[in-house]
Amino acid sequence: MSFINYSSREINCKIVYYGPGLCGKTTNLQFIYRRTNPEQKGKLISLATETERTLFFDFLPLSLGDIRGFKVRFHLYTVPGQVFYAASRKLILKGVDGVVFVADSQLERMDANMESVEDLRINLAEQGYDLGKLPFIIQYNKRDLPNAVPLEEINREINPDGIAWFEGVATKGIGVFETLKGVAKLVLMELKKNY
Repeated sequence: MSFINYSSREINCKIVYYGPGLCGKTTNLQFIYRRTNPEQKGKLISLATETERTLFFDFLPLSLGDIRGFKVRFHLYTVPGQVFYAASRKLILKGVDGVVFVADSQLERMDANMESVEDLRINLAEQGYDLGKLPFIIQYNKRDLPNAVPLEEINREINPDGIAWFEGVATKGIGVFETLKGVAKLVLMELKKNY
């Protein structure tokens, strides 16, 4: 959970972007990084394989306001989506404060989305988290593609609990900041309950 640094008067929160391989997690963070004021961000660290997929994480400290005199700093991470990086995904989820699930809207990626949601639930449960009690938002990415599953159908499949969701086209920045603001708001609400 969030880490409080009393000497610098900062509360550090961890938001993890989760989803299947090539769904747009890294694209979301890259867009946020490019469009964020230099004073509000740290260095973006991206470790990628030869195929440009995220191998470990992207890291973006982002300051958004304060709580009781403490600055809140968000650290944004993505997990590697490929199945063989299961251990990395578990490690990155450690200490998570909020989760964005980035779903790939393409019809042929529906099974991968469903597997990834289940993987998220299992990995969180192994660390003592309940996805239903964690600040959690869904982004339906790649809505501009001709083979995108109708919104009602993809939402019914991936989001049976009816949590907040956003449409996105991360390559164009559509829905990117709305998604971040949505999850950040939920994390801040949790913080205010506990501090």
